[in-house]
Amino acid sequence: MKEKMTKRPFVLASVMLAMFVGAVEATIVSTAMPTIAAELGGFSRYSWIFSAYLLMSTVTVLIYGKLADIFGRKPIFFIGLTLFIIGSILCGFARSMEQLIVFRLIQGIGAGAVMPIATTIVGDIYTTKERAKIQGYLSSVWGISAVSGPLIGGLLVQYLNWKFVFWINIPLGLLAMLGIYLFLHEPERKGKATIDYKGAFLLTSTLSIILFWMVEGGQSFARFSLIGICMIAIGVILFACFVNVERRVENPIMPFTLWKNPVILYANLVSLITGIILIGISSYLPTYVTGIMEQPAIIAGFTLTAMSIGWPIASSLAGHLLIRYGAFPVSFIGGITLFIGSVFFVLMNPQSGPWWAAFGSFFVGIGMGLTSTAFTVTIQEAVTRERRGSATAANMFMRNFGNTIGAAIFGGILNSILITQFQKSGSTFELGNINALLTVEGRKSIPSEALSALQSALDHSLQWVYIAVVVFALISILLLTRIPRGKKVHYDYD
Repeated sequence: MKEKMTKRPFVLASVMLAMFVGAVEATIVSTAMPTIAAELGGFSRYSWIFSAYLLMSTVTVLIYGKLADIFGRKPIFFIGLTLFIIGSILCGFARSMEQLIVFRLIQGIGAGAVMPIATTIVGDIYTTKERAKIQGYLSSVWGISAVSGPLIGGLLVQYLNWKFVFWINIPLGLLAMLGIYLFLHEPERKGKATIDYKGAFLLTSTLSIILFWMVEGGQSFARFSLIGICMIAIGVILFACFVNVERRVENPIMPFTLWKNPVILYANLVSLITGIILIGISSYLPTYVTGIMEQPAIIAGFTLTAMSIGWPIASSLAGHLLIRYGAFPVSFIGGITLFIGSVFFVLMNPQSGPWWAAFGSFFVGIGMGLTSTAFTVTIQEAVTRERRGSATAANMFMRNFGNTIGAAIFGGILNSILITQFQKSGSTFELGNINALLTVEGRKSIPSEALSALQSALDHSLQWVYIAVVVFALISILLLTRIPRGKKVHYDYD
């Protein structure tokens, strides 16, 4: 019987569609959240609409990567995307913020499969030389989603209903699944599959506790209160149990031998750092542009869009450079560009204007495009097909984990410096007063002297956030120097 051939252009289109659905989710929901909160109430749980999705998509990504290696890309991709679609349907029917949070958890569980398996499928069906070029197409999805997400979300809320912000995922997701079903044909898998259930449970429990401590610490409870310390202790104990299990089990959910390969080790460590940098820029740049530069929200959005423009451009360029020069020079140039972009923000002041912020953002996008593409291609080349899912997922997990760590670090820096500034000035300001800086009406409601004091405190605090970003950019450059030189990467079969 003749084996069916994979039709690569249709598979690539389906993969890009699936990635778009996952990538656009953050921006499209952010646009609709004020309307959702107004209808459902429960504003105090506002942040958990995002945290629930982030937690579950981060926790499950490693598990999905391993399952894709065991059972194949197609069935696990279908399971993940099906859960994502079910979660999207339920989100539209939510009658309270509590229900919406639960349904977002389901959405996040499914989302953990979309990005790593989509990228792994591309690694399977294209050669290394082709893969380097194709990564530019995949990265363009992020730029398109960043630009189109807020627009689509705004139109759906204004002319239909906020429910369609979630329901728009249904036809797109089903179309992506249909394309993969019809056109992707994987080799038949032989031998009995064994699943590391104990490792999966311990990994999920460990990451859930650690991520919950990072996301909610400083809000629902003090990070180093009795509750916070107990959570850290439980997380450490569970992680120790996880490591012990993974060393003994036949088919571990996280093969530690992968990390013995220096390419994978340092690429993952740098991805962790770039994840931290990325959240520091994307979270606080709009605050600076609207609150201190007094620009409208659309201009603040433009400064971040510049990053989304630089990212796919650099990814496309990286594909050609990787083939010619190898991973080290491409990723190192990316690290330098990240540093240059970070310095832009440290030197920024209220008179710099949004163009200055946009240029800094653009350079960060260039750096992210070069490093992420170099890492994805070289990691997939550094392992056998049987480990490609786990290796790809581990790299994406590190960047997502970096986002969570960065949110905790920079949030702590900003809040502590703001409180110190308020105390030094002897004012009665509180952190909540900063919200008034973010709208024209809010700024008009504040006396000019108080407005100046608030803006000065926020400016000073954000400068320390950007200094921290520069420090992390320097750390990434130091780690990048450890990546092996040369155009070829040796396979790791152990």
